Amino acid sequence: MKQGIHPPYRLVVFRDRAADFAFLTRSTMTSDKTVEWEDGNTYPVVDVEISSASHPFYTGTQRVLDTAGRVERFERRYGKRGGG
Repeated sequence: MKQGIHPPYRLVVFRDRAADFAFLTRSTMTSDKTVEWEDGNTYPVVDVEISSASHPFYTGTQRVLDTAGRVERFERRYGKRGGG
């Protein structure tokens, strides 16, 4: 890598306040806020709105739309059109 052109790559805590979940990883993100982590060290903290702990897809609370039922209801209401 070319020296002096890349941002510093360091340990950062990402925190999802809605789910009360945080994880420590390496990133180039910066923050003025810091937090003391479980290991006793202080790291920059980045607050995120959504993470794997609160995202509906990963938590299993995602709603699946009934598109087949909507199509059938539309066809009943307005009739099928001939494909041509």
